[in-house]
Amino acid sequence: MAIKKEFLDLLACPQCRHALRENGGGLECVKCRVLYPVKDGIPVLLPDAAAPAGAAASGGANDGEKA
Repeated sequence: MAIKKEFLDLLACPQCRHALRENGGGLECVKCRVLYPVKDGIPVLLPDAAAPAGAAASGGANDGEKA
């Protein structure tokens, strides 16, 4: 994923309004450390779509759970 810097500079975390940075397959808030996914090149900046940055980096919060 490559988001242009000019576009990334316009975006902010919808929860705390701080800057976002690229992190793996998403955009991570520099303050509250949540990771927002990017789908088809479009950032999904919905609080319900966010995951803690550490959990998302390891495959998602629910991926490791067994039923």
